[in-house]
Amino acid sequence: MTDTASESKSDPPVPISPAQAARLMRWATYASVTVAVCLIVVKSGAWSYTNSVSILTSLVDSLLDGGASIINLIAVRHALTPADREHRFGHGKAESVAALGQAAIVAGSAAFLLLQGGNRLLHPEPLAHTQTGVLVMAFSLVLTVALLGFQRHVVKKTKSIAISADSLHYLSDLFTAAAVIGALLLSKYFGWLYVDPLFALAIAAYILFSAWQIAGSAFDQIMDREFPDNERDRIREVVMGHSEVLDMHDLRTRSSGAHSFIQLHLELDGKMTLIRAHEISDEVQARLETAFPDAEVLIHEDPEGLEDPPVFR
Repeated sequence: MTDTASESKSDPPVPISPAQAARLMRWATYASVTVAVCLIVVKSGAWSYTNSVSILTSLVDSLLDGGASIINLIAVRHALTPADREHRFGHGKAESVAALGQAAIVAGSAAFLLLQGGNRLLHPEPLAHTQTGVLVMAFSLVLTVALLGFQRHVVKKTKSIAISADSLHYLSDLFTAAAVIGALLLSKYFGWLYVDPLFALAIAAYILFSAWQIAGSAFDQIMDREFPDNERDRIREVVMGHSEVLDMHDLRTRSSGAHSFIQLHLELDGKMTLIRAHEISDEVQARLETAFPDAEVLIHEDPEGLEDPPVFR
C-alpha cells in the first residue's frame, strides 16, 4: 500500500503533445509582441507628458523588449521546424541562439539606462503630470503581469528556453513599472528629485543581472551541458529499477530547445538472448520516456563484465 502511494506521488504530470506545445509556444510569441507594442505606445505618451527619466528607462526597455520578442518569434518558428536531413536532431538550438541575442539586447538597454540615470542624477529636473505617469505605469504593470502568467504556463508545459528568456526580461519590466510608480509618487509628494534617477539606476542593475541569467541558460544548451545531478540520479534510479538490469554506464544527456536527449549503456547478463536484451532495452526506454516526456532516449546493450572500463557512470 505504501509503495503504491509513493509511486503515485512521484508520477510526472501528463505531458502535452508536440502539436499542443508548438501551438502554445507560437501564441506566447504573439502575445509578447502584442504587449510590447502596446507598452511602447502608452509609455511614449507618458514620457513626453511627464519628462520622467524613470519612464524613459522603462520606455527604452519596452522598445528593446519589442525587438527581442520579434527575434524570439522568428526563432521559435524556426525551432519548431521538424528535423530534416541536414539537422537530424531538429532545430531546437535556434531558441538558445535567440536567447543569447535577447541577453545582448537587454544588456544594451541596461547600459543606456545607466547613462540616462547618471546624467539625471547629476542634473535633476522636476517631473510634470505625475498622476498620468502613475496611471500609465499601473496599466503597464497589469498588462505585464497577465503576459508573465501566460508565459510561465507555456514554459511549464514546454520547457522552452526562448520563452523563458522572454519571460525573464518581461519580469524585469514588472519591477521597472513598480519602481517607476514609486519614483513618481515620492517625487510628487515629497519632492525627492533624486529618487527618479536612483530608481532608474537600480532598474538598470537588475536588468543586467537578468541578461546574465538569460545568457547563462542559453550558453549551457549551446555547449550541451549535462542535466543537473538530481535529474541524472533520477535517470539511474529509473534504469536500475528494472530487475534484469545489472548496471549502467556512459550516461550522456543534453538539451536542445524544448527537447532533451538521453544516451546510456545497459549492462545485462551476457548469456541472455539478443531478443530478450532488446525487450529489456525497450522496457527501460519506455520507463525513461515516461519519467522524461520531452526526451529522446537512445540505449546500447552491453554484456556485464566487459574489460573496457566505462567512460561515464
